Amino acid sequence: MRAFIILLIATIAFTNCKTPDTYTKSTDERQESLTANDTVVIGSDENTYEIIIIDAGFTGWLASIARPEGYYSQSFMETRNNLFVTEWNNRVRQPQRFDPNLYQMTIDYNRYEDYGYEINYKLYNYFIFFQLTYKQRLSAFIPRI
Repeated sequence: MRAFIILLIATIAFTNCKTPDTYTKSTDERQESLTANDTVVIGSDENTYEIIIIDAGFTGWLASIARPEGYYSQSFMETRNNLFVTEWNNRVRQPQRFDPNLYQMTIDYNRYEDYGYEINYKLYNYFIFFQLTYKQRLSAFIPRI
């Protein structure tokens, strides 16, 4: 009886030691999938401007936490975006002082250009998301929702 129990346990252990039948994505493919799901491309037919935001969690944050479109006026967002972009670009140009992983590239934003409501809305909300998520301050204004 004792030999039978040992044989049974050995058989169960041996049959459970097999490779899984399902395919597991590699780390690069997972990262690519996350990036694809958190990439926001904003453009409009009215103008030739486009903004591409790639940051994990921004899409969900925009849909669930950010103020809805129409809450802020376009002039309010343009004023804030101008302040945020100026500080952002200053930080990009100082990689020894600010984390170059956070501030990777400059933003080409002209305050005299009309980018439309949607682009200003997404850009403004990205700056709020960025400041809250990474605990950064891009202006004297406290980032809030």
